[in-house]
Amino acid sequence: LVARMVWGKGISDFVEIARRFRDRGEDCEFVLVGGIDENNPTAVALDQLLEWKESRCPNWVGHKTDMPAVLRCATLVCLPSTYGEGVPKALIEAASCGRAIVAYDIAGCREIVRDGVNGILVPPGHIDKLEVATTKLLNDSTARLAMGRESRRIAVENFSEAIIFNKIEAIYDEVLGR
Repeated sequence: LVARMVWGKGISDFVEIARRFRDRGEDCEFVLVGGIDENNPTAVALDQLLEWKESRCPNWVGHKTDMPAVLRCATLVCLPSTYGEGVPKALIEAASCGRAIVAYDIAGCREIVRDGVNGILVPPGHIDKLEVATTKLLNDSTARLAMGRESRRIAVENFSEAIIFNKIEAIYDEVLGR
């Protein structure tokens, strides 16, 4: 999970499925990547993040700037956000790096994740379904890799800088009556 460490990004649900995997003895690591948003009243407390880092369930690694390197190490990306996302940059980056994605089915996330195509969308708050989707992709490398390829295709076709800049320019042209 890559996000600012605020509860609305689905941190508690991610922690819960990490614990479930650990308690079943699964050989995988859940990693939280992101900095603390100290001025946000919904920020996860530093003490809590350090506790998770110590237990490695999940492993909090803090803020990172080299996202391609971080995502190369990821088997898949999970964002169980209920935050009211725009279009999450973390998911665009995950898609551009060819990763399958598990996310809650909310506006913003569903603009990037096409359910069953490049990832799995789960109803918000359904931790059991989040666990099932994560398990499926961790255990099915064929589906996961195919979804990763689709993520890359979707990112290139819909979210490349050139495409975004052209869309922004078109909006300005329309507003300015050109």
